[in-house]
Amino acid sequence: MDEEEGQERRGAWECLSVWKRTISQQLPKQTLCLDNTNNLRRRRSSPVSRLCPSGCASCSALNGCLSCKPRLFFHLELDGMRQWGTCLSSCPRGHYGVRSPHFNTCTRCNKDCAFCFNENFCTRCHKGHFLLQGKCDNRCPDGLMANTALRECTECPLGCELCVRRNMCVKCRADLYSLHGQCHPVCPRGFEPDVQHMQCILQVHCKVGEWSEWGPCCQKRSMRACRKGEETRTRQVLQSPSVSGDPCPHVSEFRRCMIKKRQNRRML
Repeated sequence: MDEEEGQERRGAWECLSVWKRTISQQLPKQTLCLDNTNNLRRRRSSPVSRLCPSGCASCSALNGCLSCKPRLFFHLELDGMRQWGTCLSSCPRGHYGVRSPHFNTCTRCNKDCAFCFNENFCTRCHKGHFLLQGKCDNRCPDGLMANTALRECTECPLGCELCVRRNMCVKCRADLYSLHGQCHPVCPRGFEPDVQHMQCILQVHCKVGEWSEWGPCCQKRSMRACRKGEETRTRQVLQSPSVSGDPCPHVSEFRRCMIKKRQNRRML
């Protein structure tokens, strides 16, 4: 780096530093800079400002934007060993916007915050930290669940060990049954316990089809003397019941019948 370039680099950052400290003086369309003897001087924007990145009111070839157009936020980005100024309509992740009558800036959130509304109120935490009332901590107080998915301290339903929100439990206490995100000591009406998975499942009741036609009249050995027999009809089970569901009714019926006398054929 030659001496002239080094002076320009130093001058650009001295300019930016003084701008922030003295912006309240409301100097119209001017950039405050320090000359080589560190004395304050004023320098109007040159025609080069037309080549500045979008949103810049003034800029430096070495350091990007030095001031922004109205309503935009000034943000410094690290580019290796160099910082580069940009003008944004909203601040990037991990920063919040601070507005003042003369200069809007992006300020970094607290170190534990991934997103924040201001310096005192986080809206999302970094991994391993949990949000509670705008603050991030690496653990939750008693009575609240550390929700790793949402990265926040969640008030879980009664008897719940892990939940994704206040009314949605995904893991109940070992002695409770799970149903629709809630934990139950006994399954409600219409449901039955699945002890293997500790959850309430819908009861299934037996369903049967229609009766068949009566079968032929068949004579049993004990009834041969009186020419009486039995005929049978059946129906199929369409849906088997669950453990606590209504059982199936009988699927076969018998009734007494009379066997017609056969007529012997005469030999011609």
